[in-house]
Amino acid sequence: MQVVYTGQTPPITMKKSLFLAGPSPRNFDHLNWRTDALKILEDLGYDEVVFVPLPEDGQWPEQYEDQVDWETKYLHMADQIVFWVPRDLDTLPAFTTNVEFGAWCTSGKVVLGFPEQAPKMRYLACHAQEQGVPVAHDLRETLLFSLERIGQGAERTEGEREIPLFIWKTKSFQNWYQAQQQVGNRLDGAKLLWTFRVGPEKTIPFLWALHVRLFIASEGRTKVNEVVISRPDISTVVAFVPKENMLDSTIALVREFRSPAATTDGFIHEVPGGSSWNTEDQPQEIAVQEFSEETGFSFDPSRLRLVGTRQIAGTLYTPKAHVYALELSEDEMEVLQKRCGIPYGVEQDSERTYLEIYQLRELLHSSSNLLDWTNLGMIFSALQR
Repeated sequence: MQVVYTGQTPPITMKKSLFLAGPSPRNFDHLNWRTDALKILEDLGYDEVVFVPLPEDGQWPEQYEDQVDWETKYLHMADQIVFWVPRDLDTLPAFTTNVEFGAWCTSGKVVLGFPEQAPKMRYLACHAQEQGVPVAHDLRETLLFSLERIGQGAERTEGEREIPLFIWKTKSFQNWYQAQQQVGNRLDGAKLLWTFRVGPEKTIPFLWALHVRLFIASEGRTKVNEVVISRPDISTVVAFVPKENMLDSTIALVREFRSPAATTDGFIHEVPGGSSWNTEDQPQEIAVQEFSEETGFSFDPSRLRLVGTRQIAGTLYTPKAHVYALELSEDEMEVLQKRCGIPYGVEQDSERTYLEIYQLRELLHSSSNLLDWTNLGMIFSALQR
């Protein structure tokens, strides 16, 4: 186990890291709970990095801001932040801890522990529950929660260390990072700005944003002023009846209310599609399932033709769309036409979709403002056989 105290730096390569956050003794005659925490971690077989915001030699930095800067830097770097709050209003009031917990409670990498008799903890516990933060009343149990969430960890070097483990392990991050590595670019640093997490315990990072520092190999410079936003890739199905004149082709769309919509009717109109939290699901499987959920229409997956895979909006975020074409007969399109106005979708996900049938020329009319440029590009690519 490598303990990194105030003013010290961690190893250049790390696999796992914990930050022991919480009240610090006002003088070294008072109980230092972190000593007990380190002993417990050692007994549990933890042999990686632990950040301890105390001076190893008992001498605090001369400038208070230096302590704040050190803590901020490694709170961002840590894979898990362990808040143990043995609050005592006389000796360990934990006033700063309240602020610190509030700053990191929504980060997705916090566990909270405190003795049941500790005063003034209900507010913190309430927010922990709201954010899916594990709560324990024993120091050992609190540390165990953090180790369970870290699991086997993952080796990261230099700037990679600043990617929290739960983001590093996502397929969306790895897809983006591997694309950067393949052209020789280097990640020199990053700061996780926010995550949108889903699932019963809000542990799945569905959407995330990183402020990155990237060295661009082909240009010999470092870029520091951009944010990388990502989510899982999507799979879409362009279902159509082909015509000799492409503009006469009939296209099946779905209409769904999505909050970011800025269309004339306030709804999003798009080709059926979506994504999956399950990283084992294959793009074609997702395409078939999403089309069925959003239209109520099922078909043999072998009928799908892969059109291609491209980024959806490369200047804004990283995910790609796996676009498939599905040629329908006139009879099949008539079946879909009769389903227009019937709500489909997955209600528990607040998804409600309605089938719409259009000729391509209608979608191109400037006054319609129905489709975004991405969907128009998908449709034209699919129709060009």
